[in-house]
Amino acid sequence: MLFFPNAKINIGLNIVSKREDGYHNLETIFYPVGWKDVLEIIPSSTPGFKCTGITVEGGENLCEKALKLLKADYDIPDVFIHLHKNIPTGAGLGGGSSDAAFTLMGLNQQFNLGVSNEELKGYALRLGADCPFFIDNVPSFASGVGEELIPVNIDLKGYHLVVVKADVFVSTSEAFSGVTPKPSDFSLVDETQKPLSDWRLKNDFEDSIFEHHPKLLAIKNTLTKAGAKYTSMSGSGSSIYGLFSSKPPLSFTDEAVFYQQL
Repeated sequence: MLFFPNAKINIGLNIVSKREDGYHNLETIFYPVGWKDVLEIIPSSTPGFKCTGITVEGGENLCEKALKLLKADYDIPDVFIHLHKNIPTGAGLGGGSSDAAFTLMGLNQQFNLGVSNEELKGYALRLGADCPFFIDNVPSFASGVGEELIPVNIDLKGYHLVVVKADVFVSTSEAFSGVTPKPSDFSLVDETQKPLSDWRLKNDFEDSIFEHHPKLLAIKNTLTKAGAKYTSMSGSGSSIYGLFSSKPPLSFTDEAVFYQQL
């Protein structure tokens, strides 16, 4: 069976406090977008995993880890998983987390496991803080480490989304090292009920990351000059997105670019 894991963007991102376990509490709004990978799960006597498209560095893929989690609790036959990557890695777009969540949902659907969405979110959380979001896959206010989710109503219909992924790597440790946690003085959800041009939302990672990676700031400025009603870095980078009233006449040569009319 074929599945199509999608990306997300962060609308506002506040680093609220540091936790005793070393992680950080945050507040953000996850918004699903149409940049998608392709995931194929095939029953096979020669089980395995193959990733094509964008090269993914590292050891065991999250799709493989998702399969192992469910196989430990359910009778799942051997499968071969083929993941074709389109969503850039290290972009703050949640591509790997989405792949993992869709693997859980795909196995559940394909083999009629009867796992509820709430149970799937529990498995997903063991794979990554933002993995549970992709189970329901609707705009959501996220708090805690990103796992506490409340669906929100944000009307972006008709806006044109441009996401630009620069050839820049920002590590998670680098991103958090430049942030001083503090509570926000206004509600992210309330802010999104205003016109886009009035949003005070900001990604707390931007100041320090832009200082070390001026190319990202240059991309944001390009989107703003092209008429974006709102621009932001997504997650801890390194993608920048803009929301426009109409399709902008933009051209980037060295970056991966995604366009969608919402």
